[in-house]
Amino acid sequence: MARERKFTTDRLFQEVKHVLLEHGYEGFTFGHVAERLDISRGALYKYYENKEELITDFMIYEMDNALQDIRMIETHHGFEAQFDCLLEVIFEHSMMHQILSMAHQLKGSSNQKVLENKSRLHEFHTSLYQILQQFIDRGRQEKVLKEHLPDELLLGVIIQMINIPNHVGVQKEAWIRSVNEILRHGMFEKN
Repeated sequence: MARERKFTTDRLFQEVKHVLLEHGYEGFTFGHVAERLDISRGALYKYYENKEELITDFMIYEMDNALQDIRMIETHHGFEAQFDCLLEVIFEHSMMHQILSMAHQLKGSSNQKVLENKSRLHEFHTSLYQILQQFIDRGRQEKVLKEHLPDELLLGVIIQMINIPNHVGVQKEAWIRSVNEILRHGMFEKN
């Protein structure tokens, strides 16, 4: 009879995220993850051949969750309601951008699982772009967005807002409201 796993997939990936954010890709080890899960490194090797396999599985998990949440914008009626929802989702998954940027550090691999995961990550990026492009198209159809501004610039500004550090610790809700205000109305006082 097989022994029961001492950790759930959710818990495993939560700890993988902590280790990646704390140590980066180069400093990531099975030992760090195992320590956080209070298990042996060998227990992880039962499920994952190497760190690239584990990290790409984690990235798939994160992207899948983020895409599910981003698709929720389509349940809101009107561009402005979708915009508010999108900002909430982007900030909810704010670490995703930092973690996914580590995909470029992944070593070339002949591991079939890693290759499949890399292909799926590319598909996720394509799906994300399509959803966001539909979002921008809706803003243009509703005449909310300025026609002369390029789509890529609009999407880039929205997405990059999450990378602005909150060094003074403004509460999350107030921070999101401020970002929303800047994106909708700019930062200049109207005379």
